[in-house]
Amino acid sequence: MLHISSPVRDGLQWKIDEMVQRIEWSKTLDAYYYQQAIDTIDGAWVETDGKRKLMFATYSYLGLLQHPDIAQAAKEAIDRYGVGTHGVRLLGGTLDLHIALEETIARFHGRSAAIVYSSGYVTNLATISTLVGRGDWVISDKWNHASIVDGCQLARGEFVRFRHNDMADLERRLQQAPAECGKLVVADAVFSMDGDIFPLPEAVEICRRYGARLMVDEAHSLGVLGATGHGIEEYYGMPGSIDIKMGTLSKTIPGIGGYIAGDLDLITFLKHSARGFVFSAALPPAVAAACQAAFDVLEREGVARNRILRRNVDHFLGGLKALGFDTGVSVTPIVPIMTGDEERAILMTKACQDNGVFVLPVLPPAVPHGASRLRANVTAAHTLADIDFALEVFAAAGRAVGVIG
Repeated sequence: MLHISSPVRDGLQWKIDEMVQRIEWSKTLDAYYYQQAIDTIDGAWVETDGKRKLMFATYSYLGLLQHPDIAQAAKEAIDRYGVGTHGVRLLGGTLDLHIALEETIARFHGRSAAIVYSSGYVTNLATISTLVGRGDWVISDKWNHASIVDGCQLARGEFVRFRHNDMADLERRLQQAPAECGKLVVADAVFSMDGDIFPLPEAVEICRRYGARLMVDEAHSLGVLGATGHGIEEYYGMPGSIDIKMGTLSKTIPGIGGYIAGDLDLITFLKHSARGFVFSAALPPAVAAACQAAFDVLEREGVARNRILRRNVDHFLGGLKALGFDTGVSVTPIVPIMTGDEERAILMTKACQDNGVFVLPVLPPAVPHGASRLRANVTAAHTLADIDFALEVFAAAGRAVGVIG
């Protein structure tokens, strides 16, 4: 950490001090739960610091973290290739595993090609900043993920936002853009803090009318939306309607990385121009093999697991609402339990963690001031008995801190 010896604190030191003080305050309450080490995983349950807790902070929406077929693929890849690669993909780092994974992703999404990056964050950052140049416009939903926002800021074009899921405001923004400029509209499919869904049919119609490309981040919709878990296009019955499909390999797919699926020319351009791809090392063999196996599992088991997930989401959301909790606009496994102020969010988290539910608070600046919450993620690994147990814990914690009566 950078320490300033001068008695006058500059802006950087002020930010550092403010963050450290907030963390230390939560620690004085014995309520700091970020980065707590998980010792073991047993389905929807984990052990941490000697305590068994029901996991509600996971992104493993279909419960594939310990799937035997995925684990076996990773083990076989280590035996054949070792634990790493020879470097970046463009030079010596590409394995046949990487090519097979990209072909699998392209086929899964009905596209001609795909590119895999080292993380989901890098995928958005590198893709947007590469595609949007001087004179272009990138138009982003106000509730988009930080990786999208950072990619827009890094791009050299004009960065503007439209009101969340407001298609009239999106059209207004497109009307403001010069007719001859390149236009990229970017949105999450499922929004990561609130769990609502992007209105794809209206967005596609507007983008086509104004000659804009549409990029949709499927990080939280893969495996979640659509009868077979193929995402937002399946959910709306609009195959092939998105120009640039982004996804992650670290949520429903239990690995690490991110990808773009699209037409061959787009992917070829990104593989030779996107700095986050060109200058990043290739995915380790075990990860690439596990991710490919996970897509195969999703094709085989996605329908059954998706039905369980939908049942669990409905049961959990309905139970929270019956108790009087404000769950915002969520209709997906991402369920915000609104507390309003930060202190209530922290204290309610402590009450849940102390009583066997692993959940975490989301605080400013990740969300606006006054919109602090606990974010509870439902999965197909939860049983109805698990969810009922969690509802009892949330109810007691909510009453204890005054979130519900």
